[in-house]
Amino acid sequence: MEAPEAAPPRPAHAASDLRDLYERMLRIRQFETKLDVLYRQGRVRGPAHLGLGQEAIAVGVAAALGPGDASLGTYRGHAHALARGASEEAVLRELLGRVGGVCGGKGGSMHITSVEHGYYGSYAIVGGHIPTAVGMAWASRIRGDGGVTACFFGDGTTNIGAFHEAVNLAAVWKLPAVFVCENNHYMEYTPIGDVIPVERPAADRAPAYGLEPLVVDGNDVAAVREVARAAVERARRGDGPTLVEATTYRLTGHSVADGGAYRHPDEVSAARARDPLVRLATDLARSGEMTVDQSEALVARVKGEMDALAAHVLAEPAPDAAAAWTGMWSDGSSTWRN
Repeated sequence: MEAPEAAPPRPAHAASDLRDLYERMLRIRQFETKLDVLYRQGRVRGPAHLGLGQEAIAVGVAAALGPGDASLGTYRGHAHALARGASEEAVLRELLGRVGGVCGGKGGSMHITSVEHGYYGSYAIVGGHIPTAVGMAWASRIRGDGGVTACFFGDGTTNIGAFHEAVNLAAVWKLPAVFVCENNHYMEYTPIGDVIPVERPAADRAPAYGLEPLVVDGNDVAAVREVARAAVERARRGDGPTLVEATTYRLTGHSVADGGAYRHPDEVSAARARDPLVRLATDLARSGEMTVDQSEALVARVKGEMDALAAHVLAEPAPDAAAAWTGMWSDGSSTWRN
């Protein structure tokens, strides 16, 4: 089989541009770090899945999308909603089950949605959202609105039948879609390499659908953005979909309740050395664009903002119990069924 092609060399970027990408990733990192604390305090009900270490993919792809484009993610979707511009406060209200949450405080961590920002939901069914993304791309084609749909999923999803059926159909119809595999090397608790006969779960399968076997360093936000821009431009031109495999690593367990004991400490330590925030901060320091003191001050400021935000949201009320009956059916209630 043809070897996966590496992403094109990363072009030079303005320092202010890279600092902006760094701060976007940092805000997501501190948001989820605070969420981890809140979960352990019993403030977050239900499961929560963090994307610590994977921020460069969400931010890089979002930077390539326009206001008329759509994106869909998995249950590990906080970063994607925030990267598309969803309010930190509205997302945190949702996670804490408060009035004013993006889903009215009823969806919780696994169902974050912000349509007004182009984020059409986080989906708990593995691979279940990929056909939906294809349908949305088809709708853009029919409407002729020039919209592109980006769909994020994990490495384990590439073993789901819906993945293969959806990517195949998108390729046959040349739909304006960008499929992004966030390969963090683990399917919940199982290494992806233990259950597939190829090295790259997405890229090595791409040629079967006539697509380029494209791999990008998912911990390099600028490289992700460049690859995403090319994929979005291709889709918008009418040249069909792109399947991108972004290699990364989740720094925590599968969920907040998972300590990750099945991973060797040396493996995790090596991954932390490739942390996308550490890498970019180091590059900015070496170029003289952001000193270590400036970086530390920025981290402290953002952390303080997240602490203050959490205190504010925790003081807000929970939704009225009657709200459980709204947003259920086309008329806004369940009364027609009774």
